[in-house]
Amino acid sequence: MYLTYSSSSSLTIFLVSLLLVGDHGRARIILPENVTVPAVIAFGDSIVDQGANNNLKTLVKANFAPYGKDFVAGKPTGRFSNNKTPADMIVEQLGIKVLLPAYLDPSLDDKELLTGVSFASGGSGYDPQTPKITAVLSFADQLDQFKEYIEKLKGIVGEERTQYILANSLFLVVAGSDDLANTYFTIGIRRLQYDIPSYTNLMVSSASNFIQDIYKLGARRIGVFNAPPIGCLPSQRTLGGNGLRMCVEEYNKAAQLYNSKLQPEIKHLNGTLAQSRIVNIDIYRPLLAIIENPLQYGLEVVDRGCCGTGNIEVAVLCNQLLPTCLDDSKYLFWDSYHPTEKGYNILISQVVGKYISDFF
Repeated sequence: MYLTYSSSSSLTIFLVSLLLVGDHGRARIILPENVTVPAVIAFGDSIVDQGANNNLKTLVKANFAPYGKDFVAGKPTGRFSNNKTPADMIVEQLGIKVLLPAYLDPSLDDKELLTGVSFASGGSGYDPQTPKITAVLSFADQLDQFKEYIEKLKGIVGEERTQYILANSLFLVVAGSDDLANTYFTIGIRRLQYDIPSYTNLMVSSASNFIQDIYKLGARRIGVFNAPPIGCLPSQRTLGGNGLRMCVEEYNKAAQLYNSKLQPEIKHLNGTLAQSRIVNIDIYRPLLAIIENPLQYGLEVVDRGCCGTGNIEVAVLCNQLLPTCLDDSKYLFWDSYHPTEKGYNILISQVVGKYISDFF
């Protein structure tokens, strides 16, 4: 594994017309009349990896302490955080279930399949080279698993109900930061072939093709996350911040360029794919706002993670031999790349209301 592994920290979404405070103080999404969201289905990288990498031969894993420190019974599940991921928060707010499982979870039952799963694999990306670097599931692999999942649904509820579930479910596509942070900048295997403008073109083209692939299989409501300000993530500050650990402007500008190209492509797809609701979810600006004004959000530390020094530790480098911070609720990041549960919650609250109506 490579010291920056990424994942866009990428995060989350949308839905509905009215938010009420439900049990345990969590916001609950009340859907518009006659609207149903039977399931949530996620693709992408470690932001919504619910444990897919646990049994892969890769170093990009999180199924060991201190990951999951604040999860039920302090159990590490393969989620790259101290607790839940955005995917879990979304299915809970929708009232579908408490947690979104990984498709590769060996304990998965029919009921879980009907209400959604995640195919995401930490360390993956739109560039076919990205998952090869860390030996994780590519988008092609995730698409194959999705096809297998559809056949399983047909076996459980039949063809007609399966098509209904697919057409009305919420699909999340979360990727891009591993491509930029690892494949292009840190490891640099694409630098001899592409400059940043051409590499971001490759990313957008791959993202577009994947969206069209899942559309052909029945997906209609699709939330596509853009890239975060990768240059301000703790590991990137360490690796590219010239010793001062400042935000790396070159990395942020690359993310901005990608985002500026993704938005019109999604608009084009909405105009050409009948009955589609494809939503470009901006996490760049909300996350940067938190980083620049942490006290406004009840946070104190945004330039390092809670695990170890917080400067570089991620995946196997964040392990039980290292200390963790005393109070992770003061930290935006859990490790050097992924937010804490509190960080995710803040981010979700920033973007949820903005995209509600776009999915219906």
